Amino acid sequence: MHRMLLNLCRPLLVALVLTLLATLATQAADKDAKPEKVKKVLYLGIDGCRFDSIGAAKTPNLDKLMENGCYTGQCLILGDRYKKNDTISGPGWSTILTGVWADKHGVHDNEFKGKNYTEYPHFFARLKEVQPDAYTVSIVDWIPIQQHIVSSADVGAVLPPIDGDYVKTDEAGSKAAVKILAERDPTVLFYYIGQVDESGHKHGFHPTVPEYISAIETADKHVGEVLTAVQNRQTYADEDWLVVVTSDHGGKGTGHGGGHNEPDILNSFLIVSGDDAQRGQIEESVHLVDAVATVLAHLGVKPKEEWKLDGHPVGLK
Repeated sequence: MHRMLLNLCRPLLVALVLTLLATLATQAADKDAKPEKVKKVLYLGIDGCRFDSIGAAKTPNLDKLMENGCYTGQCLILGDRYKKNDTISGPGWSTILTGVWADKHGVHDNEFKGKNYTEYPHFFARLKEVQPDAYTVSIVDWIPIQQHIVSSADVGAVLPPIDGDYVKTDEAGSKAAVKILAERDPTVLFYYIGQVDESGHKHGFHPTVPEYISAIETADKHVGEVLTAVQNRQTYADEDWLVVVTSDHGGKGTGHGGGHNEPDILNSFLIVSGDDAQRGQIEESVHLVDAVATVLAHLGVKPKEEWKLDGHPVGLK
């Protein structure tokens, strides 16, 4: 009788033991599992920077970003649907910061007449709509960006250049970004560098122009300063940073207006770098509106249909 009962109970005992072992294994795995890293973005804008001139300059920091991510020097600043805006900073930065083309954001030149940021706001507003607690930072020294475009910024710092000199204000912007990264906890930080465009207007937008190359090298130095500040954060090991770098236009001669048929003006660049980025050259077609879509995708924001964004994420795994 006892043997019969033992035979009947043995499968039940085995099942109980297996269930117990599985539970213990799951608990151990949960205990050892690392928490998901916090998604963050460093968004860098270098005004008037030609990609071929980055190649001609000594830019160890931008080079490292490309090595640790993906890139393209064929990021078109005008879309197929709409090309009536001028190829200058007002429309360019509006597109870079809203993720839509000029027929939506309404900015066609540097006068900002017809701006429609109420319907198509700065992407900070989109981020906060989904993640209200997101901490957003904008540091610029081209005044119209802060004056017209920026919204929903917890920190909106503008550093007005004196007599068109962006060298000192770019440096001040870098220091401000470093300080914020050390003392606060930004979800996304946008830092604008203006001296490259200013140098192009004074001396020429071309890889053979020493002053233009020097300005790009100085911009790269500031990029490195901010990247170092990111890596020095006490919480860096628990964070997943994506670095996105772009420009509003290229240039030819000493200008870039009316460049609708000029490849040297129409082609910006896009660098997407970090653990979540693909590696190597981006082969697909890329447009300026894709930068915002890429930033939002990394931050886990699925665009709402009513936002009517024009871009799509590129360069992410």
